[in-house]
Amino acid sequence: MEKSAIYHQPCSSYAYPYDRETMHLKVRTKKDDVQSVTLIYGDPYENVKIEERYQWINKQVNMKKVAQTDLHDYWFISVKPPYRRLQYAFVLIDSSGTSIFYGDRGLLANNQDTYSVPDNFFKFPYIHEVDLFQTPEWVKSTVWYQIFPERFDNGDPERSPSHVLPWGSKDPDRDDFFGGDLQGIINRLDYLEDLGISGIYLNPIFKSPTNHKYDTLDYYTIDPHFGDKELFRTLVQEAHKRGIRIMLDAVFNHIGSKSKQWQDVIDNEDQSIYKDWFHIHSFPVRDGENGNIDGLSTLSYDAFGFTTTMPKLNTANPEVQKYLLDIATYWIREFDIDGWRLDVANEVDHAFWKKFHHAVLKEKADLYIVGEIWHNAWNWLQGDEFHSVMNYPLTKSIINFFLEDKIDGKQLIGNLNEHFMKYSQNVNEAAFNLLDSHDTARILTLADGDKQKVKQALAFLFSQSGSPCIYYGTEVGLDGANDPLCRKCMIWDEGKQDRDMLLFTKHLIRLRKDYQEILSKGEMHWIDLDRPSLVAFRRELKQQTLTFVFNHGDHEAVVQLGEVGSCTDIWRDEIYEARTVTVPAQAFSVLLQENPK
Repeated sequence: MEKSAIYHQPCSSYAYPYDRETMHLKVRTKKDDVQSVTLIYGDPYENVKIEERYQWINKQVNMKKVAQTDLHDYWFISVKPPYRRLQYAFVLIDSSGTSIFYGDRGLLANNQDTYSVPDNFFKFPYIHEVDLFQTPEWVKSTVWYQIFPERFDNGDPERSPSHVLPWGSKDPDRDDFFGGDLQGIINRLDYLEDLGISGIYLNPIFKSPTNHKYDTLDYYTIDPHFGDKELFRTLVQEAHKRGIRIMLDAVFNHIGSKSKQWQDVIDNEDQSIYKDWFHIHSFPVRDGENGNIDGLSTLSYDAFGFTTTMPKLNTANPEVQKYLLDIATYWIREFDIDGWRLDVANEVDHAFWKKFHHAVLKEKADLYIVGEIWHNAWNWLQGDEFHSVMNYPLTKSIINFFLEDKIDGKQLIGNLNEHFMKYSQNVNEAAFNLLDSHDTARILTLADGDKQKVKQALAFLFSQSGSPCIYYGTEVGLDGANDPLCRKCMIWDEGKQDRDMLLFTKHLIRLRKDYQEILSKGEMHWIDLDRPSLVAFRRELKQQTLTFVFNHGDHEAVVQLGEVGSCTDIWRDEIYEARTVTVPAQAFSVLLQENPK
């Protein structure tokens, strides 16, 4: 047995309360090394007296191997401690019959003496409801639609800047304006409702000199080219009438260099009342210039990346904290927004995000908080900062397999298992899942225009736990390479839209909504088909099983999925009497089986 591969950590994604009565436990072992893992558990204070000695009362139950990567196996179990306290350890057995005890003091001999010492066991002292990772329930059934406002629709040409270009007249350059605005979004709410959208994520809408608005001048003012506060209020109200939530983009890592705060620093240097609002290393700081430190060509102040027009805010400063928290709660209180997406969230200190979490949820208890983090984000997902992050690791794995053909099916499964195991189930159920955004090339371009690949990738995304997001225009075949080409104008001319893709997207969203509960909470089981171009899995919940089979090959595949039994391909509306399914090339099947009680 490879003891160095064995891992468990109490009070982490390996041991956490799923709800106020249930604990989830995981153990990691070397791939194909351990044959069984048994959990020994009980309440730390529950004993029975036997022959003048007190003996701890415990239960033993086998754990399930739920995931495998290139290196590791993961074992899982859900238990309900009778008194919300848990004392536990594991017994691992390999193929040779070797048995070891794994507890708080490490790996020990598996004998009765080991069992009798309380210090040998892991502890979870008490499940406090206030400490649970809690997410808004509505998020799990939401299908998001991301809108880059300047490129969605020009609903009020009178508001457009003087140098506005005709809608869709060219591929965008970085500084182009086409006149998209809030009225354009309001005008298209019926379209989004018909599509099946139940949440809109808006890129920044506050006053800014650029088309992207990530260099904010005034967080209390809607950019005049987009509209005003009353128009935004109308947007939120009209969206809510249609069952559509609104999430705004908060750019709190940095501010625009034309803001009054930074301009005061430029004018007054170290005498500015705002000098401590920023991370300034030396004076003078020059508007739009790098400045220098000790003769080195470096920033004399910290900024987003090396973008001098976006000086970084000092969120440890109490004045900055109050300023930003007042902004965050103002738009909730006054306009009833439903979520905040937090730009460059990993570069802001944890202490500030904890205060942010407390302030916004005090204002609206079911507000959704999503951080922009592109990597492992466990530190931010402890229950006191974010509900989710933009799930780019999932994005990358799906793209690598379905769009770019860089990995095979087994590698896809291994990559996803490793990713999912990093988080608790609570986190995965509320994940903000996407395939592309304003910061990435569009999926149709990544697929070299292959619509079947795009359809497979979208279907796979929608089959995962979490809350899927469509980037505007994907549903009508909008393409585009990296920024600025991923920010093209939305196609509204039906003659130029990909109507087949639009119908596909509507069908996919309807499937997601019809089976939302099992897709969010169903127990996941990968199916080993031993073919590199095939990926299959099933989700089980209550009396239903959904089985997905993705054929990423160039020829149709005949797939045997196990036991004989009637099932329905709910994607194609076909009934199978046996579990042998034929899946066309570059396509997928979704099979529903009703299980007897």
